[in-house]
Amino acid sequence: MHLSRPTRTTLARSIAATTVLVLGSASTGCAADQPADAQQAAADTAGFPLTLTNCGREITLEAPPERAVSLNQGSTEILLSLGLAERMAGTAVWTDPVLDELAADNERVPRLADNWPSYERVLQAEPDFVTASFISTLGDGGVTTPEDLEKLGVGSYLSPAECLKDNEGDDDGTRVDALEIETIYQEITELARIFGVPERGEKLVADLSQRLETARAKAPAREVSAMYWFASSESPYLAGCCGGPGIISRALGMENVFDDTTDEWPQINWETVAERNPDVIVLGDLTRKNQTAETARAKIEYLKSNPVTAKMDAVRNDRFVTVSGAELNPSIRTVYAVENVASQLADLGL
Repeated sequence: MHLSRPTRTTLARSIAATTVLVLGSASTGCAADQPADAQQAAADTAGFPLTLTNCGREITLEAPPERAVSLNQGSTEILLSLGLAERMAGTAVWTDPVLDELAADNERVPRLADNWPSYERVLQAEPDFVTASFISTLGDGGVTTPEDLEKLGVGSYLSPAECLKDNEGDDDGTRVDALEIETIYQEITELARIFGVPERGEKLVADLSQRLETARAKAPAREVSAMYWFASSESPYLAGCCGGPGIISRALGMENVFDDTTDEWPQINWETVAERNPDVIVLGDLTRKNQTAETARAKIEYLKSNPVTAKMDAVRNDRFVTVSGAELNPSIRTVYAVENVASQLADLGL
């Protein structure tokens, strides 16, 4: 789930201090003096110019990006996992700390903002490419749009997981068809191609695929019903049938008690939650400070203190599973979520 949509900052017609790099214009440095660098540059540019279709738009790149800005944690962690820190000019829109294994590389990349940066702040980073996980960030009403970036010679890429749902309205969209892990793998391989490192994408997908299969083997022996709570105590955002949590449920043979709604993150009243009475409650443990009940601890305290939810079986028996907020969004973290949920279900005797 992403945050509520911000009011879009309007770019001044003249930003004299900002220089925008055009795709393909970055220099490869003193390659003639450094044969190894020249060989790497040749390898990185193999297959260019590159044209691919992203969310109905055709993207053409003359060369791999050299100064990318990633506008969501999911997109950022893919780029870092592909070893692209040196080609990242900035990141923004975080819900949680970066993965431990990516922390060192992440320190090398400027953080433009914890939440939404202004359009001016993005341009000050002089990007030649912008990536994002959500259309609420890279789309109408967001930080900027692909069309506005294109006018400045800046390319962009939006997660294909976001493009497979209906994003009309002010909520998080709806899905008629269930999101599959292959779409997340598609995002990895396409970004790897865009940055000229396709073999790294293939390796990352292979690793995640193997980990997912290992986690699936640890699925509960019987079906376990669950609900997934992202944030907000007043009107909780709970997972519908077909987003990232749907991948988790199907991988482990679990039943989402709200799989009868195609909304990505519907807001459901607590009386209905109590009636569904799931075996286990999966809690997003967020470190951001945007809504009420962000942390898992705050969520548990609320569930135990609310008379409506305090009598639920999962609450009375402390059957809580905790994952990071990022693990509930479609990203490489989805595989981590399957692993974490499988492990914690076993700890609960389920």
